[in-house]
Amino acid sequence: MSEQPLLNVSDNTALGKVEIAPEVIEVIAGIAATEVEGVHAMRGNFATGVAERFGKKAHNKGIKVELLDDGVSIDVYVILNFGVSIPQVAQKLQTNIRQTLTNMTALELKEINVHVVGVQMSGREDAEAQE
Repeated sequence: MSEQPLLNVSDNTALGKVEIAPEVIEVIAGIAATEVEGVHAMRGNFATGVAERFGKKAHNKGIKVELLDDGVSIDVYVILNFGVSIPQVAQKLQTNIRQTLTNMTALELKEINVHVVGVQMSGREDAEAQE
């Protein structure tokens, strides 16, 4: 497991400090991304595919978090449903992830980059079969 620094989110050190691991940010962003209508799936790798076959849900799949000097950068890799407006879904993804992370962690994000890596065509086939 790669050693990533923890993100310090508390200014008041009288009671102690609050740190958030980048993996937690990935999970929160992943859950927020899957809530957006039009997103079919998040891009995973071979390891997450095997783990999901054995019943383990990978909520951070398709999310990459970078802790930069001037803020937090998030890359989201998604597969969208056929027929949706890519710019509208991308905007909804950015908005939902930003709102969710701000509400849960009080982090200010530098950027949220959406990468559309595929389009799921099954919705089109289902519509043709119903006609």
